[in-house]
Amino acid sequence: MTSRYRATQDDASRAELVNPLSPRRRTVVKAAAAGVVLAAPLAAALPARAAASAPAFLHGVASGDPLPDGVLLWTRVTPTEEAVPGSGLGPDTEVSWVVARDKAFTDVVARGSTTATAACDHTVKADIRGLAPATDYWFRFSAGGADSPAARTRTAPAHDAAVTGLRFGVVSCANWEAGYFSPYRHLAARGDLDAWLHLGDYIYEYKSGEYAARGKVVRPHAPANEILTLADYRIRHAKYKTDPDLQALHHRAPVVAIWDDHEFADNAWSGGAVNHTEGAEGAWSDRKAAAQQAYFEWMPVRPAIAGTTYRRLRFGKLADLSLLDLRSFRSQQASTGSGSVDDPDRTITGRAQLDWLKSGLAASDTTWRLVGNSVMISPFVVGSLSADLLKPLAKLLGLPQEGLAINSDQWDGYTDDRRELLAHLRANAIRNTVFLTGDIHMAWANDVPVDAGTYPLSASAATEFVVTSMTSDNLDDIVKVPEGVVSAVAAPVIQAANRHVHWVDTDRHGYGVLDITAQRAQMDYYVVSDRTKQDATSSWARSYRTRSGTQKVERTYDPV
Repeated sequence: MTSRYRATQDDASRAELVNPLSPRRRTVVKAAAAGVVLAAPLAAALPARAAASAPAFLHGVASGDPLPDGVLLWTRVTPTEEAVPGSGLGPDTEVSWVVARDKAFTDVVARGSTTATAACDHTVKADIRGLAPATDYWFRFSAGGADSPAARTRTAPAHDAAVTGLRFGVVSCANWEAGYFSPYRHLAARGDLDAWLHLGDYIYEYKSGEYAARGKVVRPHAPANEILTLADYRIRHAKYKTDPDLQALHHRAPVVAIWDDHEFADNAWSGGAVNHTEGAEGAWSDRKAAAQQAYFEWMPVRPAIAGTTYRRLRFGKLADLSLLDLRSFRSQQASTGSGSVDDPDRTITGRAQLDWLKSGLAASDTTWRLVGNSVMISPFVVGSLSADLLKPLAKLLGLPQEGLAINSDQWDGYTDDRRELLAHLRANAIRNTVFLTGDIHMAWANDVPVDAGTYPLSASAATEFVVTSMTSDNLDDIVKVPEGVVSAVAAPVIQAANRHVHWVDTDRHGYGVLDITAQRAQMDYYVVSDRTKQDATSSWARSYRTRSGTQKVERTYDPV
């Protein structure tokens, strides 16, 4: 195998492989102008212990976007006490990294260095190449005599490998102020993940107290204000990266992440957001650019097509994963009852992304075609919910409370795109397409019907597994009743009105584990005992699978 290496962020980066044939360099993330002023709450983005005079790695390390020959490494160095996130302060600092086959770092396979600068908020990315496929590696960073924690990562299988199985953790909607991130801890403790998928809302943008746990702040985030500027977004990302459970999972497996709205602002679209007041909160274009820059600085994600998060990864001949960006190109959400949800000029994907998705699904030669999808694609109507349940459901979905048929922030609000995509799957006999979804703060297991009105007499084009929120309020939290009460009443009504829905849990918080073999793709749903408790336990709730070739979901009683 030809050894090669790519370093990121700085044209002065120095890198070498052990016994290299031809080292190579490429700048992937360009430094952006700092241009920010020191804000009062910056220190809150750091752990309780302040940075000493020597450099420190206070926000952990992470890896992401695994390839057969490489993986993206990430960290943030605090070079001096005043160089806190978002400050724009601190000296240029040389940061080196080392990658080894063992935790003791006796079998080193790659090493290199770059310069962390205030222009990138002292974040560092290293795009390592020349590694072996389907292999565990250990890595760490160093600066000024200080070492980061050592972390494990794993490369993807070779492109043509006959993979027998894959296992991914699946999470979404992690709101700091609403609780603790115990799902990350429980996923990290498994030790059997090839990677983990974050389907959006890795951070939340609200001011302190605006969106917490049944209105109660479990732990305050930083800054206290709603985040609007580049400094604000950097501080909020930094605060999240101090969470020990999040750090633990980043230290155990590579992440594959996409953004949804709260990485920007609630119900974001290409030209604005529900939670953005043009003028009073600055220009949306500036806020969007700041949020995007901070995201790529603070996340181990490669900027993809057009600088967004839509991209495709492959895991041998067993599965490929198409990751969608459903915020950067979408039209503004339609108002309920306006009739515009069927307007072919409105889009959730944008023309280029939809064409990219369709061509990739058609060309795929893997057994499974996974789609990382931030909002639910399965159609959803409410049915005959009582007023006391209808109103909180409308609040959760961001819809008028006087009666509704759709959630216009989901694919239901962009039916022409959905119709075109599902027709494409049917016309080209594309099988084994599985949508993996977050956003809605509920757990679902769905068939994806071509015509929901006639289902199940008509065909299902795909299946969908939706994971619930880690901490963000769901229906029982909004109604403020004991967990399980709303699901007992609402779930049967939802399923009666939506015959493609096999299961919905409206009330609990947790995560999923997706287990894939050539015969089936299975989602095991786990719930946590209490999101407001740091030591919350985890338990298995349900499992659903889709068998190869069926395009339908079925319950299984055998979690893996």
